Amino acid sequence: MNAMEPKNAKPTLADLRGRALNVAGLVDYQAGAVVSRTLIRKGAGTVTVFSFDAGQGLSEHTAPCDALAMVLEGEAEIRIAGTPHRVKAGEMLIMPAGKPHALQAVRRFKMALVMIRS
Repeated sequence: MNAMEPKNAKPTLADLRGRALNVAGLVDYQAGAVVSRTLIRKGAGTVTVFSFDAGQGLSEHTAPCDALAMVLEGEAEIRIAGTPHRVKAGEMLIMPAGKPHALQAVRRFKMALVMIRS
Protein backbone atom coordinates (compact mmCIF):
# COMPACT_ATOMS: atom_id res chain seq x y z
CA MET A 1 0.00 0.00 0.00
CA ASN A 2 1.12 3.52 -0.59
CA ALA A 3 0.57 6.65 1.48
CA MET A 4 -2.46 7.66 -0.64
CA GLU A 5 -4.44 4.48 0.11
CA PRO A 6 -6.83 4.34 3.09
CA LYS A 7 -5.40 2.50 6.09
CA ASN A 8 -8.19 -0.11 5.97
CA ALA A 9 -7.82 -0.80 2.23
CA LYS A 10 -7.66 -4.50 1.37
CA PRO A 11 -4.57 -5.56 -0.55
CA THR A 12 -5.12 -6.27 -4.22
CA LEU A 13 -4.60 -9.81 -5.49
CA ALA A 14 -1.23 -8.77 -6.92
CA ASP A 15 -0.25 -7.50 -3.44
CA LEU A 16 -0.90 -10.92 -1.86
CA ARG A 17 1.99 -12.73 -3.49
CA GLY A 18 5.10 -13.18 -1.36
CA ARG A 19 3.53 -11.75 1.82
CA ALA A 20 2.44 -13.31 5.11
CA LEU A 21 -1.18 -12.26 5.65
CA ASN A 22 -4.01 -12.73 8.11
CA VAL A 23 -6.38 -14.76 5.90
CA ALA A 24 -9.50 -13.85 7.90
CA GLY A 25 -8.66 -10.17 7.40
CA LEU A 26 -8.96 -10.48 3.61
CA VAL A 27 -12.77 -10.41 3.71
CA ASP A 28 -15.14 -8.39 5.92
CA TYR A 29 -18.53 -9.30 7.35
CA GLN A 30 -21.59 -7.67 5.84
CA ALA A 31 -24.94 -7.64 7.68
CA GLY A 32 -27.34 -10.26 6.34
CA ALA A 33 -24.96 -11.43 3.62
CA VAL A 34 -22.35 -13.87 2.39
CA VAL A 35 -19.21 -12.18 1.07
CA SER A 36 -16.53 -13.93 -0.98
CA ARG A 37 -13.13 -13.02 -2.34
CA THR A 38 -11.32 -15.32 -4.75
CA LEU A 39 -7.59 -15.31 -4.07
CA ILE A 40 -6.51 -17.84 -6.70
CA ARG A 41 -8.41 -18.96 -9.80
CA LYS A 42 -6.58 -21.39 -12.04
CA GLY A 43 -7.66 -24.25 -14.28
CA ALA A 44 -6.55 -26.69 -11.58
CA GLY A 45 -8.62 -25.07 -8.83
CA THR A 46 -9.51 -22.10 -6.68
CA VAL A 47 -8.86 -20.63 -3.25
CA THR A 48 -11.64 -18.40 -1.96
CA VAL A 49 -12.18 -16.67 1.39
CA PHE A 50 -15.79 -16.24 2.60
CA SER A 51 -17.55 -14.43 5.42
CA PHE A 52 -21.07 -15.41 6.48
CA ASP A 53 -23.23 -13.29 8.75
CA ALA A 54 -25.12 -15.23 11.45
CA GLY A 55 -27.91 -17.32 9.91
CA GLN A 56 -26.56 -17.00 6.37
CA GLY A 57 -25.47 -19.96 4.30
CA LEU A 58 -25.14 -21.72 0.98
CA SER A 59 -27.97 -23.96 -0.18
CA GLU A 60 -27.38 -27.62 -0.92
CA HIS A 61 -25.30 -28.27 -4.02
CA THR A 62 -22.65 -30.65 -5.31
CA ALA A 63 -19.17 -30.02 -6.66
CA PRO A 64 -17.21 -32.06 -9.21
CA CYS A 65 -14.15 -32.17 -6.92
CA ASP A 66 -13.37 -32.40 -3.22
CA ALA A 67 -13.66 -29.08 -1.39
CA LEU A 68 -11.60 -28.30 1.71
CA ALA A 69 -13.34 -25.86 4.08
CA MET A 70 -11.10 -24.32 6.77
CA VAL A 71 -13.01 -22.28 9.35
CA LEU A 72 -11.01 -19.19 10.31
CA GLU A 73 -13.44 -17.55 12.76
CA GLY A 74 -16.77 -18.43 14.29
CA GLU A 75 -18.78 -21.61 13.79
CA ALA A 76 -20.64 -23.27 10.93
CA GLU A 77 -22.83 -26.26 10.37
CA ILE A 78 -21.83 -28.08 7.22
CA ARG A 79 -24.15 -30.82 6.01
CA ILE A 80 -22.73 -33.55 3.82
CA ALA A 81 -25.31 -35.93 2.33
CA GLY A 82 -27.71 -34.91 5.11
CA THR A 83 -25.25 -35.45 7.99
CA PRO A 84 -24.56 -32.28 10.02
CA HIS A 85 -21.03 -31.39 11.14
CA ARG A 86 -20.26 -28.50 13.50
CA VAL A 87 -16.98 -26.91 12.44
CA LYS A 88 -15.31 -24.20 14.55
CA ALA A 89 -12.40 -21.82 14.13
CA GLY A 90 -9.19 -23.76 13.58
CA GLU A 91 -11.01 -26.83 12.21
CA MET A 92 -11.46 -28.07 8.66
CA LEU A 93 -13.76 -30.43 6.81
CA ILE A 94 -13.35 -32.05 3.41
CA MET A 95 -16.59 -32.13 1.42
CA PRO A 96 -16.33 -35.09 -1.00
CA ALA A 97 -16.85 -34.64 -4.73
CA GLY A 98 -20.33 -35.52 -5.95
CA LYS A 99 -21.92 -35.54 -2.46
CA PRO A 100 -24.55 -32.88 -1.75
CA HIS A 101 -23.47 -30.37 0.87
CA ALA A 102 -24.75 -27.12 2.39
CA LEU A 103 -23.36 -24.55 4.84
CA GLN A 104 -25.10 -22.49 7.52
CA ALA A 105 -23.58 -19.97 9.94
CA VAL A 106 -24.31 -21.03 13.53
CA ARG A 107 -22.81 -17.65 14.38
CA ARG A 108 -20.99 -15.44 11.92
CA PHE A 109 -17.96 -17.15 10.52
CA LYS A 110 -15.17 -16.91 7.97
CA MET A 111 -13.69 -19.76 5.99
CA ALA A 112 -11.12 -20.45 3.32
CA LEU A 113 -12.34 -22.85 0.63
CA VAL A 114 -9.81 -24.77 -1.45
CA MET A 115 -10.97 -26.70 -4.51
CA ILE A 116 -8.46 -28.72 -6.55
CA ARG A 117 -9.84 -30.02 -9.84
CA SER A 118 -6.91 -32.10 -11.04
